Amino acid sequence: MSSSAGSTTEVHESRRPRVSSRIGTGVCAVVLALTASVTGYVVLTAFMVEPDGPWDRQAITNSHVAAVVSLAFCSVMALLTWVFVRAEWLGRWWYTVPVVLAIAALLRLTLLAPSR
Repeated sequence: MSSSAGSTTEVHESRRPRVSSRIGTGVCAVVLALTASVTGYVVLTAFMVEPDGPWDRQAITNSHVAAVVSLAFCSVMALLTWVFVRAEWLGRWWYTVPVVLAIAALLRLTLLAPSR
């Protein structure tokens, strides 16, 4: 009986998340949330820049630069997400954040680009 009671205790202890795992999850979530906030701001900036007319090349260029920078931020955020998910600190649904922001940036570069 003592052997079965010991194995039951081991099973219950292994199911409980460790404190260090919770702290790691919290830190990773905060890092990705901050990265997503910065990337979202850059994507929003790309969408907010509207040229005054076809002669306003600077506004068009600024919109494209902001979209490209946000794509770079999305790739960094995707790499961070991959590391955190591989370490099992975060769930797989965190991949949706960089994907959605990257799609928005790509749309601004292609279909929703300011007219020249």
